[in-house]
Amino acid sequence: MRHRIPVFVLLFLIIGAAATLLPQGALWRHRIWMAGLIVTSIPILSATIHGMMRGRFAADLVAALAVIASALLGLPVVGLVIVLMQSGGEALERFAEGRASDALRALQEAAPATVHRISRGTVEDVDVDAVRKGDSIVVRPGEMIPCDGEVVKGSSHLDTSSLTGEPMPERVGSGSKVMSGSVNRESPLVIRVIAIARDSQYARIVALVREAQASKAPLQRLADRYAVWFTPFTLIVCAGSYAVSRDWSRVLSVLAIATPCPLILATPVAILGGMNMSARRQILMRNGSALEALGTATAVLFDKTGTITIGRPHVSRVIATDSVSESDVLRLASAVEQGSGHLLARTLVAEAEARDQLAAPATEIVETPGRGVYGTAEGRNVSVGARSFITERHPSTRAGIEKSETGSDGDAVLRAYVAVDGALAGVIEYADSIRPGMPELIQRLRDADVRHVMLLSGDRAENARAIADRLGIDEARGDMLPEDKVEVVRRLLHDGESVVMMGDGTNDAPALSSATIGVALASHGRGIATEAADVILLADDPARLMDGIDISRRTMRIARQSIWAGLGISAAGMMFASLGYIPPIAGAATQELIDLAVILNALRTSRPPLRTGNAEGNSSHS
Repeated sequence: MRHRIPVFVLLFLIIGAAATLLPQGALWRHRIWMAGLIVTSIPILSATIHGMMRGRFAADLVAALAVIASALLGLPVVGLVIVLMQSGGEALERFAEGRASDALRALQEAAPATVHRISRGTVEDVDVDAVRKGDSIVVRPGEMIPCDGEVVKGSSHLDTSSLTGEPMPERVGSGSKVMSGSVNRESPLVIRVIAIARDSQYARIVALVREAQASKAPLQRLADRYAVWFTPFTLIVCAGSYAVSRDWSRVLSVLAIATPCPLILATPVAILGGMNMSARRQILMRNGSALEALGTATAVLFDKTGTITIGRPHVSRVIATDSVSESDVLRLASAVEQGSGHLLARTLVAEAEARDQLAAPATEIVETPGRGVYGTAEGRNVSVGARSFITERHPSTRAGIEKSETGSDGDAVLRAYVAVDGALAGVIEYADSIRPGMPELIQRLRDADVRHVMLLSGDRAENARAIADRLGIDEARGDMLPEDKVEVVRRLLHDGESVVMMGDGTNDAPALSSATIGVALASHGRGIATEAADVILLADDPARLMDGIDISRRTMRIARQSIWAGLGISAAGMMFASLGYIPPIAGAATQELIDLAVILNALRTSRPPLRTGNAEGNSSHS
């Protein structure tokens, strides 16, 4: 009923105005408007009484008193304008909520409703909820993957931008894990389901957005407290006005201009707008509290592997012996590695392809899981694997391997050895790498007056310190267990810091939960970390953290600006009304304009700021 009140109010006003054309038109007009006031005010009065019974004496009470006073004084138009203002403000809030849930609707509408399931050798279309773990499904080109799964047949490129923010497509083939929400671009894929739709990555993202939309921010409750003291202030002004003038119309004018409910709605509008803007940047806030607190950060703590670094090994160096070239080592190794499903094997094959050194697949391939693989490539016996694997197969390589380890890359975390025809041919070193944009993020945090920037890692202390030095991070700690990270967070909280902890793994979850704000990278699909976090970065880009801080600070500044501006203007208008300068109908219209202006100002949080030379919120991560 309440969402239709603005329409009913306008209808009664139009009918009442048209009644002027009838005999005794003025009388009929007054009766129609009075009936309209009674009908449309019942929901508002009922809600006010219900709130008072629960101990809530806020802005609704002022509106209810204004409506009652307008009816008793025979001024139904004033009451109708107040009802229109009250219900119109709620309609505007629903409009803002609609804008803020665009991201949720887009996610939900994009999710496939039907799935091509393989059953008894045939493909049948079934509802997505009918698919079970272990089922095999077909995903055709242009379709979204509905469930998390593993590719069992076919190869293609996937568009994962809706999950990770990365524009480059991801190559997948047999054995590749795929996440729901990715879009198949090229060839059909047969996928074995490992998580049904409602438990998959895409469903988790939708649930996180829904949870964020449904929350109520602390600043919104602060606005309610403003209304609590504003209500008695209004009643005092009314009493003073009547005591001086003995004029009830002045009292009605004060009540009309003081009705601040849409003003209070400006705060959730601002919060929801800021959450909407964050979602556009692929930053999901679990609730308004997270949005508010993120901008107050004075200490930012980072996990290392998978957060500051990419978390996936890459080929950092190819070292060849005197008998062969680096190209030969890479080419021959890639030939046998194409027969392995190991992560390092896929990494090496991708590197060979990038260097245009990818050879034809080897034959007679034999793999020892977790240790190495060998086969025949270009008529030569090629082995690739760990030190123990190579020395067991080719004992004569031991001396060469020991010699190669002298002066090897200290940053490398893994090595694979390549033997050709029983002799050591070369070494392939793998290392993790710092994410692009991390040095700029650290500098932006310092420019934003973040006092403590720390690196916390379970890796060796010397590795953590080396990464910190490259990024200009002053404080770095290694060899840390999950409880050690929690202890650092608690110490900073005890010192009065507002702590942001960013991580991506299961071992980071306790620290994420303990921090003022936990920030997780959702693109890695590590559910415990995302469940423990308050802010989730959908894009695989920690630099979005600074975008979130900028959005938070701008949102809260606009929200407070809306509160104080609206209350200040309303208070000034009340004073003029108490002195008789503003009649009741003009008071109601004036408050309508004040509230509309304040709410429209709050809606600015859902739009990007105007970009000047160093405008707030300016970021390259748009």
